[in-house]
Amino acid sequence: MPNIGRLLACAALGLSLTACDTLSSLNPFEKDEKYKPELVPDVPAANLYNEGLALMAKNEYPDASKKFDQIDKTYPRSEWARKALIMKTYASYEGGEFSESVNDARRYLTLYPNGEDAAYAQYLLAMSYYREVPDVTRDQERTEKALAAFQELVERHPRSEYAEDAKFKLQVVRDQLAGKEMEIGRYYLQRRNYTGAINRFRDVVSKYQTTRHVEEALQRLTEAYLALGVVSEAQTAAAVLGHNFPDSPWYKDAYKLLQSGGHEPREDTGSWISRTFRGFTRSVGLGG
Repeated sequence: MPNIGRLLACAALGLSLTACDTLSSLNPFEKDEKYKPELVPDVPAANLYNEGLALMAKNEYPDASKKFDQIDKTYPRSEWARKALIMKTYASYEGGEFSESVNDARRYLTLYPNGEDAAYAQYLLAMSYYREVPDVTRDQERTEKALAAFQELVERHPRSEYAEDAKFKLQVVRDQLAGKEMEIGRYYLQRRNYTGAINRFRDVVSKYQTTRHVEEALQRLTEAYLALGVVSEAQTAAAVLGHNFPDSPWYKDAYKLLQSGGHEPREDTGSWISRTFRGFTRSVGLGG
């Protein structure tokens, strides 16, 4: 005799007892009383973190990164997740995965802008760009990004342990960017595109005064302005060069160039060159 309770339940659903039996058979727990769901035990975050550190010690950076990523996914927004994310950033950086390191660093700074490792995350972000700075013959997008990242580090974390190194590397990337401008300027100068050359050398003089390229830029401005017949600007470029770098071989070249045309260095205080160098103090940079 069928179970009255089951019969009433099936009737309420508009099902026959046979149909009800069919539905019931689809339940795996009723079909097989021996079935037991597989439970994956949670590994404590501390254990995963230590495993990641152990892999880092063996220079197994991809595997270490996976361990730290597991913490981030298993214990989201926890203190362990925060610590794991900065370590994952470092593991990606050390493993040469600079794009991944950039993404991790940016994520850390978004989630924990005031976290205790924010300065370090910013430093790893900048260094990831820095490690991929190309030579001056190639596009300088990564160099520009390294410059911006180091500047932000110095501005937001001026007292951090990374600020001093960031200041040095700022000088390196500025020198790189100035070198790129010089390369293009020389190219234009050789092809007698004097206006194009002046624009490039002007960028060096205006933006990268503390780099080793500024002396040559002033001499090239003397050359380009003379070629255009703009004698006053050529004289000013040479005069500013001589005043700030009197022992520079580039000043000797500029002086000879002016003399060959019957001119002398003479500063026009209304010139953009003169205004740019007002208050100029040369810092110790690359190339002396």
